[in-house]
Amino acid sequence: MYDSLFTYIKDRSKTPLSEKEVELIKSVFIPKKIRKKQYLLQAGEVCKYSAFIIKGAMRQYRVDEKGLEHIIRLNLETWWAGDRESFTMQVPSAYNIDAWEDTDVLTLTKTDSETLNSIPAWVETRIRMDENYSFASQKRMNASISLTAEQRYAELQQQYPEFLLRFPQHLIASYLGMTKETLSRIRKQIVKKQMVS
Repeated sequence: MYDSLFTYIKDRSKTPLSEKEVELIKSVFIPKKIRKKQYLLQAGEVCKYSAFIIKGAMRQYRVDEKGLEHIIRLNLETWWAGDRESFTMQVPSAYNIDAWEDTDVLTLTKTDSETLNSIPAWVETRIRMDENYSFASQKRMNASISLTAEQRYAELQQQYPEFLLRFPQHLIASYLGMTKETLSRIRKQIVKKQMVS
């Protein structure tokens, strides 16, 4: 179960892990099974865990005053689930995070995450994670304010094709900030273009 986490760390760090460091990491990351539709976090709670996904899919979303869900993030294997602000600042979250599929995760508490700061490979990994998160957030913000619906869908197809296989159309539409009907129209246009060419 820990293999994918250690591969993740190795891919983001130039510093190898010692046996002692491996054992420390294993001692603080707790395996947990989250059933489909079960919450990792509910709005109003403080995010207790950062969860590394071993197997499965999760979504992070907010529910507006009309009861509509707005997808903030979609997460798959080797991604992290959690509300970073709530986890770091220990303040109530505005988001829900639940499993879209039966999901296996390794959970890490804030206190335990601080004990890992003595491990150079983990510190390097966290820096890479923070950089990647920042780049992805910037790209997503740029897409939402400057790209057409068609361009946003094309970018998603290119960057995260696995999303289209694992999540239903209504979640993809919400993630892209459009209606199901708009997404359906875009997909039909793509199929027509492919049939013509």
